[in-house]
Amino acid sequence: MAEIKVPELAESITEGTIAQWLKKKGDQVEKGEYIVELETDKVNVEIISDYDGVLTELLAEEGDTVKVGEAIAIVGEQGSAANDQPTAEAGRVNESPDEPVNGSAEGKNTDTSVSGDQSAAEEASERVIASPAARKLAREKGIDLSKVASQDPLGRVRKQDVESYSPQQKNNQKPAGEKTEAPKAALAGKSNDDSRVERIKMSRRRQTIANRLVEVQQTAAMLTTFNEVDMTAVMELRKKWKDRFYEENDVRLGFMSFFTKAVVAALKKTPYLNAEIQGDEIVLKKFYDIGVAVAADEGLVVPVIRDADRKNFAEIENDINELAEKARTNKLSLKDLQGGSFTITNGGVFGSLLSTPIINGPQVGILGMHTIQLRPVAIDKERMENRPMMYIALSYDHRIVDGKEAVTFLKRIKELMEDPESLLLQG
Repeated sequence: MAEIKVPELAESITEGTIAQWLKKKGDQVEKGEYIVELETDKVNVEIISDYDGVLTELLAEEGDTVKVGEAIAIVGEQGSAANDQPTAEAGRVNESPDEPVNGSAEGKNTDTSVSGDQSAAEEASERVIASPAARKLAREKGIDLSKVASQDPLGRVRKQDVESYSPQQKNNQKPAGEKTEAPKAALAGKSNDDSRVERIKMSRRRQTIANRLVEVQQTAAMLTTFNEVDMTAVMELRKKWKDRFYEENDVRLGFMSFFTKAVVAALKKTPYLNAEIQGDEIVLKKFYDIGVAVAADEGLVVPVIRDADRKNFAEIENDINELAEKARTNKLSLKDLQGGSFTITNGGVFGSLLSTPIINGPQVGILGMHTIQLRPVAIDKERMENRPMMYIALSYDHRIVDGKEAVTFLKRIKELMEDPESLLLQG
């Protein structure tokens, strides 16, 4: 018998949520084979088995929160699923509905009053819907599951419900067995028609995003300044070179590589935007790892283009495409998300005309790109032309970045994007 435990994930990650079991109880598993998908604050991680054998018991179910180092499954000897079953279930009483719950079977307590009360309690406990981890903990603590109040809308008892159980709980809350009536009764006073609302539990990633965004707004002195860019020159340059660029590099030339190169050049001119605050110190970063916000099904993620200052347009476009594909297929690793020094977000792909992006802490700046829209522009005192214009926004932490630096940064972005050939001269 061997335990499968949650491995060390990353320095800042101490727990996760069981997203999906890839193997079922009783399945054969091989060493190195993926058995469960774990959802963490940042990415989903697939955990492997360190042993060959049979998956004899699952100690946590989908939706349960588990900590690093916690056992989540048991692997028995290979080919012995049936033989391992009693060992995995050791200590569980009356698991089969056909097993007698009172009377005088061999090995039972012959005291009829004690046996009857105990068997009735065990029978009630077995009728409760509970996760394997909750049942295991209840057995260890000697807790009757039928007396444990569940926080699950369907009345299912989970491990955390058992951990928070106290004998006084029964007087204040409905027992877990009343799984359907309690939620309906609770909601009856709020709505006459339950079909008009839908309750969806926030994913761990969405909760983390929410907490971090609120934290940034509470701790940073965030301010946003704006400018606009005439995209005519960039669009003409792309049109001229896009076919040859694709033939030589097998990747399409997009706007993001232009903006990434422009951001690096602007950061070199305004270094306090490529920094962070640690206590009473300002940490100026001498590297340019640019995060690019990507909208994935599970929520916003910000994978990082490493050493963007050392890469050409094709390399940047390749990195962006690979990271975006990883985000869409849930294949991003923790390494892909860590250590960015500045972030770019492009709400324009969804049609956003103007916005005030929120800083991706502990960074102190984020550039927002927006949709390109034809607008009349004064060329000189006599002429007006319709030009493809884009609003750009810089949100920054006013604790270390002053307005002068913020305006200088945006102005530099504008200059480079309206004269894109000059980006070739930027180191």
